[in-house]
Amino acid sequence: MHFNSVNNIKNLDSIQNFLSINSMAKVGIIFPGQGSQFVGMGKSLYDNDIIVREHFKAANRVLGYDLASICFNGPLERLTESRFCQPALFIHAYVSYLMVMMEICGIENPPDVIFGLSVGEIIALTIAGVLSFDAGLRLVERRGIYMQEACQETKGKMVALVGNSRKEVEILCKITDVYISNFNAPDQMVISGGAKEIDKAIDIAKKMKFSKVIELNVAGAFHSPLMESAKIRFKKYIKDIEFNEPKINIISNVTGKFMKDPDEIKSLLCEQIVSEVRWVDCMKTAIDHGVSKFYQCGPGKTLVKLAKRIDKNVMVKAVGEVSDVPGLPYVLDTP
Repeated sequence: MHFNSVNNIKNLDSIQNFLSINSMAKVGIIFPGQGSQFVGMGKSLYDNDIIVREHFKAANRVLGYDLASICFNGPLERLTESRFCQPALFIHAYVSYLMVMMEICGIENPPDVIFGLSVGEIIALTIAGVLSFDAGLRLVERRGIYMQEACQETKGKMVALVGNSRKEVEILCKITDVYISNFNAPDQMVISGGAKEIDKAIDIAKKMKFSKVIELNVAGAFHSPLMESAKIRFKKYIKDIEFNEPKINIISNVTGKFMKDPDEIKSLLCEQIVSEVRWVDCMKTAIDHGVSKFYQCGPGKTLVKLAKRIDKNVMVKAVGEVSDVPGLPYVLDTP
């Protein structure tokens, strides 16, 4: 089976209303990070397209193990381990972008802006031409291994907090000795820290009347000083890897601004492991650049929800499975 061109798609009124293919609106592509994974991610795309299957086979070749089986069959505990989770997110987001966004949705030109949250940044860098597919995949594999090792050394946790301002979150961090690791929306932040410190922060957060206090399904305290050992190992690993200048505008998690120089990109990618992800700033930079349509490529719909919390006027759609594209079953050729 394979996907036909967009000209052969039937019954696509709903998706075309979103796409407005002839519109001059600028397009942004965004990629999720850890915590969005689930067992079965990408299987519907794999089952329905030979090019997707070929990319999964290529990933298996590069990694030396059956990544497709981990994505589709889990178990979740294994998929959640950073050393497997980060390559899984990479391949799912990559094929979602290539097969669904470019071929099915008919976006013939590259997006105007591209960026990702945490490991999603490396996916964005790969699609922007900074890294080859093989190099990008190996990079997320090593990053995942180093972060998993740091997680085992530090035994940390992450918690999402919703419903209070950054000032309240900063107060909570100060009294519990934890860190802000993600600034996801004006009223949603993520904190990281040691297990005991985070447990204390959860108790206090509930008393501070946050509307939601959610422990995340991740392996450790990402984007905090507890990942320093991972940063050191990762910096050594990428020292001699060639980074190209991006062919698409790309935004850094660390600064929330555009980055272009290959050496700067490499430096920021190392710093990102221990630094706060400035997702609100990333989104605002893209919006200020003129982007009004965003597509989340990869598992889940987390970034869709965050986008609406940041700016209710943006158009945003998640695409990661066959069911995410109305009319998609009509474009499949039978054997």
